[in-house]
This record gives sequence, C-alpha cells and structure tokens, in this order.
Amino acid sequence: MTDAMAGLRLLPWDGPNGKPAYTPDDNPEGMIARLADRMEREQLTAASELLELARQMLAVTEPLTPDQSRFVVARLRDALSNTLRVAESRGMRLTTGSADE
Repeated sequence: MTDAMAGLRLLPWDGPNGKPAYTPDDNPEGMIARLADRMEREQLTAASELLELARQMLAVTEPLTPDQSRFVVARLRDALSNTLRVAESRGMRLTTGSADE
C-alpha cells in the first residue's frame, strides 16, 4: 500500500471511471462503510453459494455443455474477482501492531 492510500478504504465497487473506488476510512460506522460492509458480506455469500453450485455441476456423470461451462466459469471469475477485492480491502485496513497486540 502506498502512503497516498493510507487512511483510505477500498470499496467493493468501481468508481464512475471504472477504476477502484476509495473512501476515507476515518468513520467505520458511517453510511458508506456500512454499505460497503453489507455488500462485501453479500459478495462473499454469493461466492460461497456459487462454489457449491459448481461442485454440484461437476459431480454429475454427464459432461457439461460448452454453454454451461462458459456460464459457470464466467460466474466463478466474477466471484473470485469480488472476493479478491474484499481480501485486498480488508488487508489494507489491518494495522501492523506488535506480536503482543
């Protein structure tokens, strides 16, 4: 994380320019922070449900059609992208304290 990004929270959505959106991380109980927290929870829940669906699809004996394969791969790509952004955002907000903390 660069010094310019210190004190900023990466949001789970893109800005109007298609680039990552940030907000000051000085009010973790503010409206934007609560909305971001809720969206992150929904994204992680959706990723978990999608992973289970993919497991079920791969467990059937007949092979997936090309359309089914493309569909599930595209959804998994989106879910992984969202999950990585949540991880990055949360990682940016970790404080580097001593081992005793």
